[in-house]
Amino acid sequence: MNEPSPATLVLEDGRTFAGAAYGARGRTRGEIVFNTGMTGYQETLTDPSYHRQIVVMTAPHIGNTGVNADDAESARVWVAGFVVRDPARRASNWRATGSLDDALVAESVVGISGIDTRALTRHLRERGVMRAGIFSGPALTGPDGTRRTDADLVADVRQAPAMAGADLAGEVSTDAAYVVEPLGPDGAPLAEPVATVVAVDLGIKAMTPQRLAERGVRVHVLPSAATIADIEEIGPDGVFYSNGPGDPAAATHEVELLRSVLDRRIPFFGICYGNQILGRALGYGTYKLAYGHRGVNQPVLDRATGKVEITAHNHGFAVDAPLEGESVAPYDGGRYGRVVVSHIGLNDQVVEGLNALDLPAFSVQYHPEAAAGPHDAAYLFDRFVDLMASPTAGPDTPKELA
Repeated sequence: MNEPSPATLVLEDGRTFAGAAYGARGRTRGEIVFNTGMTGYQETLTDPSYHRQIVVMTAPHIGNTGVNADDAESARVWVAGFVVRDPARRASNWRATGSLDDALVAESVVGISGIDTRALTRHLRERGVMRAGIFSGPALTGPDGTRRTDADLVADVRQAPAMAGADLAGEVSTDAAYVVEPLGPDGAPLAEPVATVVAVDLGIKAMTPQRLAERGVRVHVLPSAATIADIEEIGPDGVFYSNGPGDPAAATHEVELLRSVLDRRIPFFGICYGNQILGRALGYGTYKLAYGHRGVNQPVLDRATGKVEITAHNHGFAVDAPLEGESVAPYDGGRYGRVVVSHIGLNDQVVEGLNALDLPAFSVQYHPEAAAGPHDAAYLFDRFVDLMASPTAGPDTPKELA
């Protein structure tokens, strides 16, 4: 581990936190958010949905299990910066192939440790997420070699782009299409898939097509810039939209592509960013949450079953749709028929899922693939497979919600 050196975290509202450099030295800026998960920091770091975000871990001790080649959700670390209170002095896990600190250095991720992350989290809960910067090493000094003033660092942070209005899916999506082949119950390859799915990569995590493949589905992962012609060439039984970063209001191409899918009555399943895109395709609005939902411990009510699921989340935007009863999707005079809110966040009553009653389409705002857990929502992949097998109507919805 590198020798400690000073680092400063600066928020755009002027608050600063002094700590020690962790990971790479230098300057990074982005929207600062907090993650309440007690585990899964490697999956968080490699989740493309965190592109342009500085992540604060609320769990105090981070890095104790090191890093390994199996738990990454993509080929690189995507967070803009990393904030921890008490970094592990050494990795202690039989699966570890290196330390977290060294991994952050190798990927040039600037971090800070030794600050009061509880105070920082409370500040963000009260003031809302905002732009921030981490400065260490040469980034803390000016051209004359003296330490830069806090006012100078705050001015630097305020020049960073905001998340509102950011169209980022194209920056994290795959450059070329690829296929994840289906698997049988024993994990062996299947000669014939149960179904074929096109997954539009808006920032997809590696475990997502794997969860579909485990159910016998052949998954064609396409870039976010894919067209309806690209999809029709494959002739899928269903279309999937993944998680991803950015403001859904800026994702005009992805919304129009989804409308083409809905017009063709191709069964659709979306998660996270895909839920927001479905909401906008149906004509509902989206809005930015004060501080979002990020972690692996978020309670959600599945209104179809009455079951409360503990779920994995990473989102700063939400769909604005009526919570009670059914509504007619506003787009184009009700072209897509009736919709119900299928899942609700129990902490703040945020829309966590949509069911289209007159289309074979549904979505949720969280991560059913759930690496690194929990697995309460894994049934949603089975629901998608069932929908593709019988696509004449939307997913089952209890009469009391209709």
